[in-house]
Amino acid sequence: MANLFRENPKTDAPPPPQELPASLDTLIGLTPIAATKVNEIRDAEAIETEMGLRLRVVGGGCAGFSYDLYFDAPTEVDQQFELSGVKVVVDEMSLMYLVGTEIDYVEGLSGAGFKFQNPNVKSTCGCGSSFAV
Repeated sequence: MANLFRENPKTDAPPPPQELPASLDTLIGLTPIAATKVNEIRDAEAIETEMGLRLRVVGGGCAGFSYDLYFDAPTEVDQQFELSGVKVVVDEMSLMYLVGTEIDYVEGLSGAGFKFQNPNVKSTCGCGSSFAV
């Protein structure tokens, strides 16, 4: 008796996993103004050169997630890249939330700071310090 419900190996196979591009600059952008500010902070605080700028997404805030930026030593599980002359480290979990993000530094009447333009964000809180995807 023939099996009428036979799996077709060509169409039923799961798609191959997508590989991350070889460099983070195709995933995340850092504007020249932001890179200059990072380097100014590094120099002012005398941060060691082996430390990278850690980009991190953490749970919390009124919308669910928030960004975290600080200088940190890379670990074995981090992706390490150079963006606009800045050594950047990102953990795998954060990287999936940051794909397509551009980081800028802005100064205005309401203050100055790093601004994230993230296409993955579906909503933000009223103060703009946290987001949801």
